[in-house]
Amino acid sequence: MKIKLIIIISILVLIGGLIGFGYSIFKKGEPRACPQEAKLCSDGSYVNRTGPNCEFAFCPHEDLIRVFTPQANEKISSPLLITGEARGFWFFEATFPIKLLDDQGNLIAQHYAQAKGDWMTADFVPFEAELVFEAPTIQKGYLVLEKDNPSDLPENAEELRIPIIFSDSKIVKLYYYNPEQDKDESGNIQCSRDGLIAVERKIPITKTPIQDTIKLLITGQLTEAEKSRGITTEFPLEGFSLKELNLKPDGTLILKFNDPLNRASGGACRASILWFQIEATAKQFPEVKKVEFSPPSLFQP
Repeated sequence: MKIKLIIIISILVLIGGLIGFGYSIFKKGEPRACPQEAKLCSDGSYVNRTGPNCEFAFCPHEDLIRVFTPQANEKISSPLLITGEARGFWFFEATFPIKLLDDQGNLIAQHYAQAKGDWMTADFVPFEAELVFEAPTIQKGYLVLEKDNPSDLPENAEELRIPIIFSDSKIVKLYYYNPEQDKDESGNIQCSRDGLIAVERKIPITKTPIQDTIKLLITGQLTEAEKSRGITTEFPLEGFSLKELNLKPDGTLILKFNDPLNRASGGACRASILWFQIEATAKQFPEVKKVEFSPPSLFQP
């Protein structure tokens, strides 16, 4: 009787083991459902999780170059810092070209990314670049990172194109005056450019940034915090307004003002400071090399 019981128990254990083994085989053969997540790629496309470990699929060019900043469809402004890593063969002499285009293919700016390590390798090498540019009125564009191709052969060409959005505003500087920073050793005010102080303002992106900035300067809108720092201005002047401007090919900016009440004239110190404020504000734009005023009677003692 005992022998029969042992045999029956052994058979049941064996059957249970076979059922368990078969079930495990069946489970291994089942496809695994990955989370429904998507990763944004640098070129603006998306990839999903896949495979037995539910890892994200590779983005286009991700095994060659990876960009950390900016991200696809990010709003950018100048100066733009570009960081990432690329395989050593993406570089030549430790650099590769970078271009910034608007949505119509017009070149906005170009420069080179610089390797931040030994580029003579097939491994990934960190890189960094900075682009300074004048934002277009077109909202969308592309940042293009090109594989350096000294051979110029089409089969050796590669690029990563990142969609970006140009910021609809930009930061400019308005130059006002602090007499406490314009004194000689005896404490006398020198009425010089040494007293000019820049304050930052945000303006909309338009086709007339110099004009917009000058007009904002002569409104004389200082904040209470700026006034507490000793920053002053005699702007706005009653009746004084910018009529038109003309930027010549040689970089000379001619500013024509209306001044029906002769408010821009006065003592030599006062007139000089008003002149210096406008001149410095205009010259922050790299295309402006020299500033002239019209009519010539403006800013006379």
